[in-house]
Amino acid sequence: MRACTQCGKCCEIYGAGLTATADEIAWWETFRPGIARYVSNGVLWVDPVSQQRLASCPWLTDNKSEGTFGCSIYPDRPEDCRHYPVTLSEMARDGCEMLESSDLKHPQKSQQALDVLMIDSRPPLA
Repeated sequence: MRACTQCGKCCEIYGAGLTATADEIAWWETFRPGIARYVSNGVLWVDPVSQQRLASCPWLTDNKSEGTFGCSIYPDRPEDCRHYPVTLSEMARDGCEMLESSDLKHPQKSQQALDVLMIDSRPPLA
């Protein structure tokens, strides 16, 4: 399994449908009001002017010169983002560039490797 290539696929696929806990939203309201501006009645990512839900995450940045994507709120991103990816099947479905062909041949070993990679972001699968 490769390290994240910052391809942005996960953000493009899930960015508009993210959720956040009430605690996350309250934290943003207190410490990151710029993020909180894009939350309306518990719904993420809403245009602060039009109050229309955005079609994509407003924090996804395109590093064109490097051919990668980034997150401008990475340390404060929602828990949904912190937990992705959870399973190999999820990664395969989404075309995640972290997967290598050998990962699918040895799913149990690869899932363990993924859990180690993600240890700082999410709890391991039970």
